[in-house]
Amino acid sequence: AHIYAKLHFQVLCIFGTGDLGRSLGQRLLQSGYRVVYGSRRPHSCGPLPQGAQVMSHAAAAQSASMIFICVHREHYNFLETMAPNLEAKVNQKLNLLVPGADVVKGLNTLSAWALQNGLLSGKQVYLCGNSAEAKQAVAEMATKLGLTVLDRGSLSAASELEDFPLRLFPEWRLPLKVAVGLTAFFFFYLLIRDVIYAYVEKGNDISYRIMVSLANKVFPIVSLIMLSLCYLPGVIAAFVQLYRGTKYRRFPDWLDRWMLCRKQMGLLALGFAFLHAIYTFIIPIRYSVRHKLISRVVNEMKDNETTPFYFDNTEAWATDSFYVLGILGLFLYVLLGLTSLPSVGGSLSWREFSFIQSKLGHLTLTICTTHGYIYGWKKFLLPSTYKWYTPPGYMLCLIVPSVVLVLKVLLLLPCVDRTLTRIRQGWERILFTPNCAMDKPNKKKRS
Repeated sequence: AHIYAKLHFQVLCIFGTGDLGRSLGQRLLQSGYRVVYGSRRPHSCGPLPQGAQVMSHAAAAQSASMIFICVHREHYNFLETMAPNLEAKVNQKLNLLVPGADVVKGLNTLSAWALQNGLLSGKQVYLCGNSAEAKQAVAEMATKLGLTVLDRGSLSAASELEDFPLRLFPEWRLPLKVAVGLTAFFFFYLLIRDVIYAYVEKGNDISYRIMVSLANKVFPIVSLIMLSLCYLPGVIAAFVQLYRGTKYRRFPDWLDRWMLCRKQMGLLALGFAFLHAIYTFIIPIRYSVRHKLISRVVNEMKDNETTPFYFDNTEAWATDSFYVLGILGLFLYVLLGLTSLPSVGGSLSWREFSFIQSKLGHLTLTICTTHGYIYGWKKFLLPSTYKWYTPPGYMLCLIVPSVVLVLKVLLLLPCVDRTLTRIRQGWERILFTPNCAMDKPNKKKRS
């Protein structure tokens, strides 16, 4: 009760009566603070939250212990004339503009919409400043609002914090580049093998297959490769640790960057898998497929009126296995995607999260890879499969996941797994260098 009473009478000042200033003031009032607005036109500043006061800039600054600057940067000039009123205050302005003030840069990643709708619980904000007391005061206020505070150091990091709201999916750039590159490559590769080859060699115009059939070949190929790229850096990192004999040395920059974007690669792989499933469902209702089935039935009735249509038991097993593995693979795909969400992953223990993302992840890769092998079935051995001496796309997409699975099996060997577990628990392999003075025995002089 004593803490609440002290908090209740703490006065906070907000410079700016726009959308951000009004939304921030409303949240501060709901948290038990007293709010005073500083405005150039106190009598005509528009509607403000109920319970807040509005004054001139100088009067509001004198009555508050903490000041928030919620105005556009081009309107910061008025702060230079208010330097005496801002001494020993916490504010969001650069230190050079107001000498003597305890400047803290932060909260610039919040939006007026999030403040107005109360979407602040667990949201991370960044603070930087040269005064530890000022940062502590702002951190306590932010925690009261339900925010998670991360200290970014001194005020020299202010420019970095300024760029945070302007970033556009920085973690997704590399995965998107990989996905777009793989999609473009396999699209044109299959376009040449399927459509152009049929037109050049046989004179058949099957360009209508570009919309569905060709796309339904590209999506699973890219999905399987992206999924394997999620687990390939982990395997490479394990072999690097085995080679070095320690876990305390940093990975190369390219490997470190690759490992940091595995989540995004996995989500993109899930998206391509969903597209593959949707395209597969609409295949039976396509005009070309219905026309082909009807023509086949009519021809069978004309040619084999007395001979029943042959049923291939092996083909039936292969087809059912192909679809079952596809359904199981998609289910595990979705499970991995759900556990990657912060709200779901945060409710899991580290062992549970590691089990799902590692054990079930490799199981998903194994099932999807087997799904691809069954799709190829006996086509690997047929010369007609290699059009213009090029392998089919599904054969190319099986290379990376097969390599990942083979390397993972090597890591699971008892002798390798035992050593890797010891290294990850802190054990280091010490390499002794020969020392001439120590290795050479001392020879006594003969008298």
